[in-house]
Amino acid sequence: MSSLSADQKQAALETQAVNNLREYLQIPSVHPNVNYDGCVKFLEKQAKSLGLPIQVHEIVKGKPVVIISWVGREPSLPSIMLNSHMDVVPVFEDKWTYKPFSAHMDEQGNIYARGAQDMKSVGIQYLEAIRWLMSKGVTLRRTLHVTFVPDEEIGGKDGMAVFVKTNLFKNLNVCFALDEGMASETDVFALYYGERSIWQVMFYCPGHTGHGSLLLENTPGEKVAYLLKKIYEFRKTQQDKLTDNPDMTLGDVTTVNVTKLNGGVQNNVIPPEFTFVMDSRIALSVDLQKYEEMLNRWCQEAGQGVHFKVDKKQMHIPATKLDATNPFWMAFKEVTDRLGLKLKPQVFPGGTDSRYLRAVGIPALGFSPINNTPILLHDNDEFLNRCTFVRGIRYYCDILQQVAEVEERSG
Repeated sequence: MSSLSADQKQAALETQAVNNLREYLQIPSVHPNVNYDGCVKFLEKQAKSLGLPIQVHEIVKGKPVVIISWVGREPSLPSIMLNSHMDVVPVFEDKWTYKPFSAHMDEQGNIYARGAQDMKSVGIQYLEAIRWLMSKGVTLRRTLHVTFVPDEEIGGKDGMAVFVKTNLFKNLNVCFALDEGMASETDVFALYYGERSIWQVMFYCPGHTGHGSLLLENTPGEKVAYLLKKIYEFRKTQQDKLTDNPDMTLGDVTTVNVTKLNGGVQNNVIPPEFTFVMDSRIALSVDLQKYEEMLNRWCQEAGQGVHFKVDKKQMHIPATKLDATNPFWMAFKEVTDRLGLKLKPQVFPGGTDSRYLRAVGIPALGFSPINNTPILLHDNDEFLNRCTFVRGIRYYCDILQQVAEVEERSG
């Protein structure tokens, strides 16, 4: 490209980035039973094109962790991790305008594919930002490790959760991480610094069994009805909090939803027990001991034998600090202010791999440079506009230069 003008070189880089995104999106790394081979081969090709070393490790068989590293000027300094996940959620193909793994781009530049927002686009933006910086002869003080992990969409149990416990991870010497955020329908970008605790609660409601024509006491159905009443009364208090305070976001309140109901053997038989599951995402401001006491109180009030077990019980993980004690946040904020980006710091309403990083003491920010875009993660016709994608690469060029130049302050 030496004979091309600067504008022509930039146009060629942008075209290459879009082509790489579409190729990555065409790899159906979709649950259930994901085959990651296509992703690994694609990333090996990207690393080769960048002239960067790549590591592929299967901590769990069939669940590769891919690491592409750009060594900095001072490789002894703690490094920066740029994380994304390779897997995507299932699709209902008949509900899509275009094939969900075709990466079709329409006349408006909208690229339709599962993973366009969540989050293959961000993984490519990391790599393309590095490519653009390298093309300008830029070198960074700190090493960047671009990580591509498996199984985030099913909780990361065989992905980031085990990766952070390995010597492989420790040897990366990570001191700060960027991970996924979420699209925004306005011009404001969401910035996530923490996550709620996930509790998946199974309630057990035993009682008298008998013929459906009788008016027995102590039946399972009555106990279920009482618990559902308490759950939805509590749910209403959280909805009211959001309504009464427009500055609050979903991550600031506790959400509860009944997701499974089980029981019954025949239409005219009162069963001996009903069970149901409540998916609960508990706000960081909530005392978990008091929350558990509330659930126990509901069970006692519901009747004899009612109890619960928590299938998934996460304790609160300290949020990443957004103040002067975190120089990487200060650097991130400085560059986004300079770029004129409007940020809304908030707690992520769902769960991402960032929680595993924060749990081992690494500050992590969730950020996807996608605004003025419908939020379509896990939805039909998920898309990302070409211009939004390319603009995000430009943002990352500036962000990475600022964050990776943070000085070593230890000692």
